[in-house]
Amino acid sequence: MKVLMLNGSPHEHGCTDTALREVASALTQEGVESEIVWIGKGPIRDCTACGACRKLDGRCVFGDDLVNEVREKARAADGFVFGSPVYYAHPSGAVLSFLDRLFYAAEPDVFSFKPGAAVVSARRGGTTASFDVLNKYFTISRMPIVSSQYWNMVHGNSPDEVRQDLEGLQTMRTLGRNMAWLLKCIEAGKAAGIPMPEREPFQRTNFIR
Repeated sequence: MKVLMLNGSPHEHGCTDTALREVASALTQEGVESEIVWIGKGPIRDCTACGACRKLDGRCVFGDDLVNEVREKARAADGFVFGSPVYYAHPSGAVLSFLDRLFYAAEPDVFSFKPGAAVVSARRGGTTASFDVLNKYFTISRMPIVSSQYWNMVHGNSPDEVRQDLEGLQTMRTLGRNMAWLLKCIEAGKAAGIPMPEREPFQRTNFIR
């Protein structure tokens, strides 16, 4: 079993990375592999809803960042943790553009029924609003959301300050253990012959006639 983590901060080894690594340490203790992918600090194109990915087998038409590479990693992953710093009470613009394109392009089986969790990092406020935004990607994609003992957030203006947030770090470790538990439950269910929920044909309703 493997959990793919996304560091949506422009700082490769900053506060968001510190939180993700705490989750990873708990996963390791539970025998679950993890990988942290940093989206980088370069510009990331927003999704233009051009629909080209439908003709490219789920690959985004823009190939100058890691979206397509992460899509391939996501296909093989069993669970996900998306991390972001808080900017004006929302996740970083870079991670939102990244995830918009990743989820828009990916086929349903890339994410469906795979557990997901969001992690946010802030100096002080805006965490719950940012946390809510990231969770929306899971709820629209049939993904079980993994919870912890509190909202998945850490506080601090530097990695050293985050390491002083003992409750936040405990929340991250609890998240990692809960993720590992749910992954093992899903694996046990598959072994017992429990099928995935049936997919109904999608019904699209337009409200303006």
